Amino acid sequence: MIKKEDILNILDNYDTKDVTIGVLGSHSALDICMGAKETGFKTLVVCEKGRDKTYSKYYKCGSDNESNNGHELGIIDETIILDKFSDITKPDIIKQLQDKNTIFIPHRSFEVYVGFEKIENEFLVPLFGTRNILRAEERYVPRNQYYLMGRADIPFPKTYKKPEDIDRLVIVKVAEAERSYERAFFFASSYDEYYNNSQDMIGEGKITKEALDEAVIEEFVVGAQVNFNYFYSALDDRLELLGTDTRRQTNLDGILRLPAPQQTEVLKYLDVKTIEAGHIACTVKESLLEQIFELGEKFVRVSKEEYPPGIIGPFALQSIFKPGPPKETAVVFDISLRVQGSPGTRFTPYSGYLHKESLSVGRRIAMEIKKAIDMERIYDIVT
Repeated sequence: MIKKEDILNILDNYDTKDVTIGVLGSHSALDICMGAKETGFKTLVVCEKGRDKTYSKYYKCGSDNESNNGHELGIIDETIILDKFSDITKPDIIKQLQDKNTIFIPHRSFEVYVGFEKIENEFLVPLFGTRNILRAEERYVPRNQYYLMGRADIPFPKTYKKPEDIDRLVIVKVAEAERSYERAFFFASSYDEYYNNSQDMIGEGKITKEALDEAVIEEFVVGAQVNFNYFYSALDDRLELLGTDTRRQTNLDGILRLPAPQQTEVLKYLDVKTIEAGHIACTVKESLLEQIFELGEKFVRVSKEEYPPGIIGPFALQSIFKPGPPKETAVVFDISLRVQGSPGTRFTPYSGYLHKESLSVGRRIAMEIKKAIDMERIYDIVT
């Protein structure tokens, strides 16, 4: 297990006047790099061969993107291209990152492709945020997000340990057979529906029996989906709402655009897919903001108790607003414990109400790192 002292020893050899912001080439890498460049940092993206052109060509500084009226085009200074993402923990790659004074920013793809074991035990590079809290995003670990929400008194959907206990409409979240990092979903409102639907999916090779045994059975909450994208500043002990968004999901969005009779007809031939394809910036009623901040504050408080030093930087509560009476209430169905993956949040007004300009997640991270360097407190924001 990588300890705080190990990272502090590495930082002692860093030139903090020449820091590079590093990120894995997926998920929110462009947003992170844009914010870093705006704040004056060098950027480095670690890519996987065959899926690197976005970073090594289209948004790379220099090469084909020399200048535009004297302004350099592109936001990525350097790329490291690996055979597979998990090679990032090889000693020679670690040394390259350390030699460039890299502070690495975690996101969901980093968790998925590198894996928690390697992140916690092999990735000897200063990581922005709290390294050991990342694993709590997964529902299979002991002190997971359900545990944290329960401790924090954050409303979340009812869960079922046994399918025989199903007494209302539920959504069953199962790892896909082919892509275990993606979840297959199906609905049921009784044990018979659960059994029939799950057996159909197993028979079609979409899920495995082993994955079904580990599935989460969760009450399906009907309401308006809004994700609350926060930033907690460890330097200022301040919770900020960066923005709010909702999701575009395939092929669910296309099905929902059809009239009801055609939806029924299409569903004879198609399975509903809720894989994320993108995000849409959205706003909430001002009367709901106090509730949103209170939920974030509860989570920050319990994260410090359970995973010290607690959440640092970006996180999100993915929520559904249920109607009243007496008023709309947010129910949180998922938590992101790192960069949320929604660049469009900068187009909502909430960060601007505080900072007088709308900030992307990447820009806000870079601002925090720069401030920590200026204050000689970089040790307080990395693990």
